[in-house]
Amino acid sequence: MRSSMEENEQLKVLMAGFRGSNLDASDFASAGVRMQLVTDLQDQDLGAALPLTYDPDAINRYWNTRPTAVITRITQLLTIAGTFIGGLVSDLIAGCLKENEVKRAIELRDIVTSLGPAYIKLGQALSIRPDILSPAAMNELQKLCDKVPSFDNTVAMQVINDELGAPWYEIYADLTPEPIAAASLGQVYKGRMKTGEEVAVKVQRPGVLETVTVDLYIIRKLGLMLKRFPQVTTDVVALLDEWAARFFDELDYVKEGQNATLFAQQMAEDLPQVVVPKTYSQLTSRRVLTVSWLEGEKLSQSKADDVGDLVNIGVICYLKQLLDTGFFHADPHPGNLIRTPDGRLAVLDFGLVTEVDDEIKYGMIEAISHLIHRDYEAIVQDFVTLQFIPPGTNLKPILPVLAKVFDQALEGGGAKNINFQELASDLAQITFDYPFRIPPYFALIIRAIGVLEGIALVGDPEFALVDEAYPYIAKRLLTDNSPRLQAALRYMVYGKQGIFDADRLIDLLNAFESFAVSSQSSRGDMDQQQLSASNSGNNGYYSSSTGSNGASSSPSSSRQNSFGGGVGIFGGPQLLPPLPLPGAAFGDGAIAAGPLGSAGVGLFGLPANRFDLRQQSTLDSQGRLREALRFIFSPEGSFFRSFILDEVVKSIDALSREQLMVVVSRLGLDAIRVPVLLPGAKRSFVPLSPELSDEDRQVVDNVVKLINFLTKGSLSPTRSGPDTSLLLELLPVLPTVAREVLPQITIQLLSRISARAVRGLYA
Repeated sequence: MRSSMEENEQLKVLMAGFRGSNLDASDFASAGVRMQLVTDLQDQDLGAALPLTYDPDAINRYWNTRPTAVITRITQLLTIAGTFIGGLVSDLIAGCLKENEVKRAIELRDIVTSLGPAYIKLGQALSIRPDILSPAAMNELQKLCDKVPSFDNTVAMQVINDELGAPWYEIYADLTPEPIAAASLGQVYKGRMKTGEEVAVKVQRPGVLETVTVDLYIIRKLGLMLKRFPQVTTDVVALLDEWAARFFDELDYVKEGQNATLFAQQMAEDLPQVVVPKTYSQLTSRRVLTVSWLEGEKLSQSKADDVGDLVNIGVICYLKQLLDTGFFHADPHPGNLIRTPDGRLAVLDFGLVTEVDDEIKYGMIEAISHLIHRDYEAIVQDFVTLQFIPPGTNLKPILPVLAKVFDQALEGGGAKNINFQELASDLAQITFDYPFRIPPYFALIIRAIGVLEGIALVGDPEFALVDEAYPYIAKRLLTDNSPRLQAALRYMVYGKQGIFDADRLIDLLNAFESFAVSSQSSRGDMDQQQLSASNSGNNGYYSSSTGSNGASSSPSSSRQNSFGGGVGIFGGPQLLPPLPLPGAAFGDGAIAAGPLGSAGVGLFGLPANRFDLRQQSTLDSQGRLREALRFIFSPEGSFFRSFILDEVVKSIDALSREQLMVVVSRLGLDAIRVPVLLPGAKRSFVPLSPELSDEDRQVVDNVVKLINFLTKGSLSPTRSGPDTSLLLELLPVLPTVAREVLPQITIQLLSRISARAVRGLYA
């Protein structure tokens, strides 16, 4: 399939569109660009007001009473787009809408900027909708630029006065005499607060609400008319209503500021180093937004050595949005990802966000667990849940096609080595031949990942997305307490046949620890500022003030480095005091020469210095207990412990029977049979030597393998003596083990022995 796809120009264009290869990231308007807006059209005598949230009925009522304004706007549109509309009507009558779609898209792209913000934003929204437009049409619409000439500064200052209730010079100490950027909805000034903080002030264009609503009114009327033509299969009105509801949020700068604050709060726990401009809510209204000024350069244009690390943080950031918070930054654009001077990642522009519901969040992780086990029948069902396949579709024809796609994707190393963009291409190919579509949210994912991957590949041709994606997924599986993800974790480890897979569990734990390190990279000056604040008597970097990520936080919500501070990745206190690092690292019971971080390639393709735990000791680089072992004994590890204990109990049971077999054999009592004196037993005698199956031996091997991983061979009999540093590290948790874990093991072991005895005697 891959070779045929490379010859398929339509697919190439589609994937270029998904990845944002043609996004226009210009900072300024092209020469000759003009935008016509509706201004001064409200009739105050009618006493009506335009709705501030999308309400098609209210908009309809408003503009039905203003025919002069509507006619004026239609005249503007016809003057600008008369030739395009004429061609579109001609295509409709001739039944060749599809054939001329690309030609019309090029014409539309050339004129849409002049039509105003509604048409610019609608064109950009359609540029990631393969279920509506052809790949080539999507490709053309991506070239739209939202940058337009600025409007008059005097008008902008009057907007500030009207919205904030005072002249700008009474609010700000300074504003640049000219805007530093201008887009279809508004323009931005750099300013300074009277208290000294630098800020960015965004001011909405006058007439935007009027222009947007009258354009929606006209387009909706046209959509209702198009319903009469059977050739038009797309429900234009439903599409418009879905998009317009989100677009109206972009017109409300209060909502944009709230989005940024919420986003920062959601990132603060796992990724406090992601910077989001702080919103000054008291200086923000529906048409004026005041946020902290961020210095930096576009990540896509940075030549710094740490761009790869920042891309990794960006990948984790978008995965967290998709799989955890469900609050998704819906404008993944190179201009919205910034490298700050101290080497952190900043995310800008929260006017357009979308929400991902739990069905999608959990469905994505469930699909990954099914993919790892090549359970393609379950994956096809997952794709219905994930909105790739409409409910009620006959899945039988699609199953072998998807199986072939995923078999190819899993070649050469399994799920951890999947090339995300190639897999997306394979899935896109299916849309041409089967009832299979790329849902809008997934198109945004491809765009976000495509933008990040494109930036990373410039500096690192070997960059692999899954190196960062899989560790985050492992973290979600191991720490989330939702029943669906706990079931996905159990499936991941036990598979469809219910057989415990120690290697897969070790992969998950290793990935979990990789996440613990990668999520603490690119922190810039945070650690130094935390240290300075601590030395000066403050409680932490953010102390009692609002941090640079826009969210009020304290040390408990802004985690310290889990390998250098006093707080672990679970937010609790450091379990154990740091100890000196042993002079050598142990692996599988053998001494591995060389310092930590020596060259080499580890799991998931990560270099050894990326905390490849198969090459390190039980203790981390600070001489503290490795994160996987700490996790198992933490509150977050309770569910994980429950099924690990099952395997431990099975192992103890098997080992005890194995030892009894050895004793019986050495005493020459193998042939001895013991009478059964219990009433109703189906067997009169049982052998003194117990039975031990291959499954029992596999259970023991699995537990030994897991213990060796967690302790790096510290308990191996090949060692000359016990690892005292490990014992010292475990000492604080041993009372908990004795109080909670050992009783559980005892109860489960007795239950298992009793159940086996009953089965043996009465079954």
